[in-house]
Amino acid sequence: MGPLKGIKVIDMTTVLMGPYATQMLGDYGADVIKVESLDGDVTRLIGPMRHAGMGPVFLNTNRSKRSICLDLKKPAGREAVLRLLKDADVLVYNVRPQAMARLQLGYDVVSAINPRLVYAGVFGFGQDGPYAAKPAYDDLIQGATALPALMAQTGDGVPRYVPNALVDRIVGLTAVGAICASLVHRDRTGRGQRLDIPMFETMAGFVMGDHMGGLTYEPPLDKGGYARHLSRDRRPYKTSDGYLSVIVYNDKQWENFFKATGRDDLRTDPKFATFAGRAANIDVVYAELARIFETRTTAEWIDLLTKADVPVMPMHDLASILHDPHLEATGFFPVVMHPTEGPIRSMKVTATWSETEAEPVRLAPRLNEHGAEILREAGYSAEEIAAMVRDGVTRDAPE
Repeated sequence: MGPLKGIKVIDMTTVLMGPYATQMLGDYGADVIKVESLDGDVTRLIGPMRHAGMGPVFLNTNRSKRSICLDLKKPAGREAVLRLLKDADVLVYNVRPQAMARLQLGYDVVSAINPRLVYAGVFGFGQDGPYAAKPAYDDLIQGATALPALMAQTGDGVPRYVPNALVDRIVGLTAVGAICASLVHRDRTGRGQRLDIPMFETMAGFVMGDHMGGLTYEPPLDKGGYARHLSRDRRPYKTSDGYLSVIVYNDKQWENFFKATGRDDLRTDPKFATFAGRAANIDVVYAELARIFETRTTAEWIDLLTKADVPVMPMHDLASILHDPHLEATGFFPVVMHPTEGPIRSMKVTATWSETEAEPVRLAPRLNEHGAEILREAGYSAEEIAAMVRDGVTRDAPE
């Protein structure tokens, strides 16, 4: 009974960015119908997996959805999508708008059938610039928005991508906010609208919000960049037996740190004594912290800093985070029983509501698992569905 109960979403997205956004809408209570090709979303093929077509990336990005497969290049497949859209609230797609136009599913066509529809596109670039028709992927947008250059500046000088589909997930989150805002507008006015959520512009704002620096001013005051983020010693600290994540940030935390470590000498050092002094000498500050943290074990530091109210967290890896005591206590990684994949580790919906609590309504579907059911809801008869299977417009339900 999530906050989006009663909202119908037609999900024409693949890979990660769009499916991540529509999974959140489904987790929040929307009825999400995932329209796949006859071969299915390509992330179904990314292993390891127990059964073909049910890989972990797909399982973790497509829960709370129903699946139907349709060949949209065939007139009957396009007609089926248009029937689904007649009473839908939201359409989400992540191909270029030119591709939607070639399928005769552009906003002009779809809005004429359903003027209340929120028509949301998540794709590479804004449509009023020279990159409008270019393809885009997470890696390309990371590079184009300076993230590898920043990684090189803070590391060994070699540009690297962030080891996470950062762009896809940030743009997906941005899309969820834009869609929900558009639904509020639709409820106030009765009118839907077209939404374009471009990857490049979204990430340019995301990165430069931190690193615009002196480039904010005209003429520029410096070459940009947030000095604390760009310090080479801004990293997990090495202890005598491992690593630790610590940030000593405000004056109160530094005072507590001086007392806990007995470093009265730093309290009177102008490089450490004030926020302005630390900001101007951040490399010196972080380098000294690195030397200090090597003197004790990780457990000793966690105990000492926790008692001193200095922000500290363990540095997890992909295995140890599953056993973090806080995440275990909150049940963040529940093991659930998938109807075909058996026990799988899932993740909780992170937001909570006092009145409309949201939970995943179903686990990730097999390809076309709900195809016949969805077509029946759209008014197709058993004979018409059988003909669509025979003509290669859709497939039989999976066994």
